[in-house]
Amino acid sequence: MYLRSPASVHFSKEISHLQNLSSWSIVGLSMTNPYEEILRGESLLRRGPGLRHELIAGRLHALVSQSAATLPNVRVLPPRSVIEICPGTLLRPDLVLVTAPTGKPWLIAEVVDKVDHHPDTVTKKDIYEDVRLPRLWMVDPRYDIVEVYHGSRYGLSLHCILANRDALTEALLPKMNVGMAELFAD
Repeated sequence: MYLRSPASVHFSKEISHLQNLSSWSIVGLSMTNPYEEILRGESLLRRGPGLRHELIAGRLHALVSQSAATLPNVRVLPPRSVIEICPGTLLRPDLVLVTAPTGKPWLIAEVVDKVDHHPDTVTKKDIYEDVRLPRLWMVDPRYDIVEVYHGSRYGLSLHCILANRDALTEALLPKMNVGMAELFAD
């Protein structure tokens, strides 16, 4: 139900190809190639993100991967791995941490695209709330901020908005501590 589950045939070939790419290969690939997500049964073709988006996403992925490396019950999926978050919904978040025993996502980060932001900031955020995702980071390069949401039995609630001299930390990732200036550096 949660880990990449290529429900549509046209995803399967692309998924295996993308899963084998390094972060730097994805930077080159994504700037020219659109990709598809399935949102509640509706196909959505997304344009490839720009260079700043990819640099921030790559930096965040590297920092989180390093922080999670010694945690036995956590796996960091490759960037933009396809996950089936609920039936009929195949997403490609910029960063996904799953619990190793279940494969269920517990932290997802979406780096908001400056042109194509509605699917991330509205539609996918609603989906994450519906499935009761424990943690969501909305990384917004348009304003150099990170919105941190915590899941509850009532859905997602905004925990904090980080900017300027703030640092992104996560209690479940004890080594995670990145300043906004470092995350959004050009």
